[in-house]
Amino acid sequence: NDLWTRHRMIPVARVGKGITVAMGDPFDIFALDELRAATGLDVTPVVASEKDVQRILESSVSSASGNLDMEEIMKAGEGDLDVTGQEEEGKQSLEEMMEIAADAPVVRMVNMLLIEAIRLRAMDIHIEPQEDYVRLRYRVDGVLIERPHIQKSLQNAIISRVKIMSDLDIGEQRIPQDGRFRIQALGKKIDVRVSILPTIFGGKVVLRLLDKNALFPDLASLGLDGHALDAMRYAIAQPHGIILVTGPTGSGKTTTLYSALQELNKPDINIVTCEDPVEYQLPGINQVKINADVGLTFASALRAILRQDPDVVLIGEIRDAETCEIAIKAALTGHLVLSTLHTNDAAGAVTRLLDMGMEPFLLASSVILTQAQRLFRKLCPNCKKEVAPNKELLKEYGVDPEFFKGTTIYGPQGCPKCHNTGFLGRGSIMEVLPIDDDIRVAILRQAVAAEIRDIAVSKGMIPIIYGALNRVKEGLTSVETALRVAGSSE
Repeated sequence: NDLWTRHRMIPVARVGKGITVAMGDPFDIFALDELRAATGLDVTPVVASEKDVQRILESSVSSASGNLDMEEIMKAGEGDLDVTGQEEEGKQSLEEMMEIAADAPVVRMVNMLLIEAIRLRAMDIHIEPQEDYVRLRYRVDGVLIERPHIQKSLQNAIISRVKIMSDLDIGEQRIPQDGRFRIQALGKKIDVRVSILPTIFGGKVVLRLLDKNALFPDLASLGLDGHALDAMRYAIAQPHGIILVTGPTGSGKTTTLYSALQELNKPDINIVTCEDPVEYQLPGINQVKINADVGLTFASALRAILRQDPDVVLIGEIRDAETCEIAIKAALTGHLVLSTLHTNDAAGAVTRLLDMGMEPFLLASSVILTQAQRLFRKLCPNCKKEVAPNKELLKEYGVDPEFFKGTTIYGPQGCPKCHNTGFLGRGSIMEVLPIDDDIRVAILRQAVAAEIRDIAVSKGMIPIIYGALNRVKEGLTSVETALRVAGSSE
């Protein structure tokens, strides 16, 4: 009975197996989870004035028992509770949208949404209008998790508030818009990148959260084993050459490059980057933001950077042949160049550049190391459970089930600390391919990626799929997760 007073919630309506509750903080996940557990109902929170909530709670105390009764609370709040956004949705003027977006409950709701995302370590917030409600999801550890739905009637107010914060045109609802703003919360300075996309039910909002004070791990903490770590450190210590980090979007390539730059960042080294966008600011490093709208492309930025007496150049991504040619020229004229590509494995990075039309002799002379990587979800250490390896799945990927003989395998279970997902945090898997003389000979005769990979494996390279399975042996992740992130077998 004290659940309502402890969490300052008021039941507004109950339909079937669902209950709508009004509260000052509709994103108090602990209160909502406790209410779900206590009632067995699906809970939909809405925003209400904290003063109204307190007043109605106080007026609903039963004189006989001193306890709160759900029906009494609902009766006391009937027609008297100011729940933001209960009005009928309709077309609103620009002035009305501005006024609603500046309303205190809406401001508070957006702020609480951001704070909850930071607490959950979310990288992205998805606000997705549906026909009858607004879906809210956070991307945590690479996976979207769903939060309580937002009332449809609050949709325009929330989107307008986000537009005001990011200095976007509040009246424009027909075309995509991009913006950004900065917040300070929970002791962190967070840059928020905003993307709004028109959909049939309204503007879909995605907020990317970037911690400006994020500390990048050193290379030894990234997940490189001894041989791979030595190879990477040897490569970044070279005075010239190209280092390529490959992998799909969201695989941690930027983190790896920034970690390498931090090891190189010394008073006697001039480091310049060109990025699109600049996601994190690195003290002591000169960072250039690409702006294609005004003609500042990767290629044009690189030409200018090479006149700035750089020792180390980071290129956010090699997207075309022109950028690749300039990168090779920079490496051959005494600069260390770091960049990224979108390929599945380390050997594929070389063949991708050949496909761009680069001369084999130039690649053999300039590229000194390629690295492929993936991020995997770590099992929650508080609740992971012992499981038997999925032999059928292993065989599908060409892995001998005997690989795990004598090893304890773990799988996900779920607990409050991991929000019942079974996973908590992420780690990386890396495949490092140093370009030695044998690999250079293979490049000169334009060998296919599979042949280059076989040569590298014969010299000790651990393929990315076995790097992933080693994380399973270490008890860090599940077999299913490892095989999923490492990709299909060759």
